[in-house]
Amino acid sequence: MKSYYITTPIYYVNDVPHIGHAYTTIAADVAARLKRLAGYDVFFLTGTDEHGIKNLRTAEEHGVAPQAWVDRVSGEFRRLWEVLHISHDDFIRTTEPRHKQVAAQIFQRLYDQGDIYLGTYEGWYCTACETFYTESEFAEGRTCPVHAGRPLEWLAEESYLFRLSKYQDWLLRHIEQSEAAAAADGSAPPAIAPLSQRNEVVAFIKSGLRDIAVSRSTFTWGVPVPFDPRHVIYVWIDALTNYISALGYPDGERFQRFWPADVHLVGREIVRFHAVIWPIILHAAGIEVPQQTFAHGWLTFGGQRFSKSLGVVIDPAALSREIAAESGADPDVAVDALRYFLLREIPFGADGDFNKPALIHRFNADLANDYGNLLNRTLALVNRHFGGQVPARGSEEGGDALLRQTAAQVAGSVEPFIDRLDFRAALDEIWKILSAANKYLDEEAPWRSLREGKPERAGAILYNTLEAVRVASILLSPWLVTATARAWEQLGIPAPLATQRLSDAARWRGLPAGGRVRPGTPIFPRIERPAAAAPGRSGG
Repeated sequence: MKSYYITTPIYYVNDVPHIGHAYTTIAADVAARLKRLAGYDVFFLTGTDEHGIKNLRTAEEHGVAPQAWVDRVSGEFRRLWEVLHISHDDFIRTTEPRHKQVAAQIFQRLYDQGDIYLGTYEGWYCTACETFYTESEFAEGRTCPVHAGRPLEWLAEESYLFRLSKYQDWLLRHIEQSEAAAAADGSAPPAIAPLSQRNEVVAFIKSGLRDIAVSRSTFTWGVPVPFDPRHVIYVWIDALTNYISALGYPDGERFQRFWPADVHLVGREIVRFHAVIWPIILHAAGIEVPQQTFAHGWLTFGGQRFSKSLGVVIDPAALSREIAAESGADPDVAVDALRYFLLREIPFGADGDFNKPALIHRFNADLANDYGNLLNRTLALVNRHFGGQVPARGSEEGGDALLRQTAAQVAGSVEPFIDRLDFRAALDEIWKILSAANKYLDEEAPWRSLREGKPERAGAILYNTLEAVRVASILLSPWLVTATARAWEQLGIPAPLATQRLSDAARWRGLPAGGRVRPGTPIFPRIERPAAAAPGRSGG
């Protein structure tokens, strides 16, 4: 089996998760699920970043020990991932012994070979980012370029420094070589995507890399530097090594199977750390670098980025409950609707504004009508005219061939879009099946064949329509985890949906004739009420 390793960032636990965290993690989950459908040996990693002064200060503000604080908030992330149907294979925490050991080992290796040295680091620092900024980078008034309005602090302290500047030319060559390989072979990914983020990173590298601080000595909440306990390992060596510590680096079986990562999925505010600092650390340590860093855009609300520090927050669990209450849908189906909306409405890689009315429109038009109602009305006809049994396939005539060809074309086209993390295009492809099936059912009109005394033809039309729903359900299952399982049950197919593969979607006439369908209540009941304001928003 070919392997596929995808990661989210490890999320900072200074506060509870919001929809911005959910956006990244749902995207990674859909990619992981689709690659499993394609038969890959998949490893999907997420987790929490728990050291650093920001977490320490937040714990102090709440009057608890830092470990108690990070335990609490890390648990909130775990609980939300359960609600959102996230299928991660591991959840790494930087306070775990397995991680601390690897972070210290990498630090020691880089020090021993002269790539880390003791010096003094000074500059303008954002506690929220755990990042130093140069004067050309920060906003007017010495405020953080990421956390608008947050003042930067001037810090000067003894630190161990990493020779980032030493590897500037190597990194530029690496990026260029990856792009040449991608141009020569469409299946080879460029090192950085999308192009806008690649251009920003390359411009940053060419402006001149500076050696960076990799330790702090003004607080103790972190992994101790192994040869100098006065210092703790600064966030980037500590945090970034999670991607290999979770695999059991250096000798773990997982590391041998899955490294290098196929894609590190990050928000664009941290692309430089993943696309500049991380590959240089790995290269300096003699470890193969990841194949790609993909930086998606910001999810915004009213033009403002979702951020607790900026006072703009939506709780995705609360939003899902609200959708369930407004529609009467099962709460897990409402979660599916949110998963679908986030990756259909906004091109992944671009910034996009969250809009509750748009979510309701997608729920009604796409999920309730195009998918749910197609299944409902077809099953009702099968139940009424064929005793609830899937009719015989019949011979191909009329519009049958076009529906079959559409389904086959789409089944073979979805995976390449996911390889490019183009979720919107993948869903547009799948909707070609549903659009074709709805048109086919209307134009072939099995009710007309029944009036004309042609029950065999009516049965064949209904069979083909249900078969299109079967194919679409397999392809949609990475997004609509619960809804497609419900559709599968109503189709009456004995084999669990979880056992299906893309090859099953590509095989036309995979629906067993003669099986008994199980019509039920609509999976996606329409939302008739006007849209309410999104829940959980504050400030902004």
